[in-house]
Amino acid sequence: MVRTNRFFDSAGARIRYVEQGDGEPVVLVHSYAGDLDTQWVKSGVLDALAARYRVVALDVRGHGKSDKPHDPAAYGRETAWDLVRLLDHLRIARAHMIGYSMGAHIVAQLLTLAPARFITATLGGACGRLSWTAEDDAAAEKEAQEMERGLLSTQLLRLWPAGEPQPNAAEVKARSAEILAGKDRHALAAMRRANRLQVVTADQIADAGVPVIGIVGSADPYRARFETLRGRMPALQLVVLDGATHLSASAHPGFLSSILTFLDSHTPS
Repeated sequence: MVRTNRFFDSAGARIRYVEQGDGEPVVLVHSYAGDLDTQWVKSGVLDALAARYRVVALDVRGHGKSDKPHDPAAYGRETAWDLVRLLDHLRIARAHMIGYSMGAHIVAQLLTLAPARFITATLGGACGRLSWTAEDDAAAEKEAQEMERGLLSTQLLRLWPAGEPQPNAAEVKARSAEILAGKDRHALAAMRRANRLQVVTADQIADAGVPVIGIVGSADPYRARFETLRGRMPALQLVVLDGATHLSASAHPGFLSSILTFLDSHTPS
């Protein structure tokens, strides 16, 4: 299917989005260093959802065909407010919001900023930045500096499944080059330096009063954080995808089927 690239101004940033389908609105927010094409189109998720819903997917600022500022101040909460501005641009009052990894962090923060704009929230592979320390600041800066050199060394190892042999330096370099080909490394580094501006608490997410599903791979290090969130938010529906890692969960058959079941259960007949 040929999709028309559309753009809107979000507080001075030109943001690309595509739209497909009819019905209740669904907004898709991709992962770090990805874009709407690799995360949602090539995977078939957008087409499958558009068969039942009005689906809007965007390139988060710093990614894809959207603007790529190099100032960390242009990220943080601004990435969440971009979703509100997109809804306003399309005259959508409320939507189902679906994010994966970075996209889930953005959706989780928006739950605390503008819960009235949600029908439901899907947090895939991440459930919000629930704490932040000086060690996190140092780690974010280290990853940002690696990014500027074209490497994802620390990030890849941080998300590597426990118990599996870790890649060697040459394999990390090759994988980094594959992921970052054609990307603006300085924009991505700026976004990483703004991570501390996305911190929320589990209580804030729970207090939003929005139906939330978490979907995470059984081998994803983020799984423990979902369990922490569920401890503070008993209403959280949690799906654990057997054998899936952080990098593979969004392509697991259970990822899409869980989303469809969840959305259908919160959509009027």
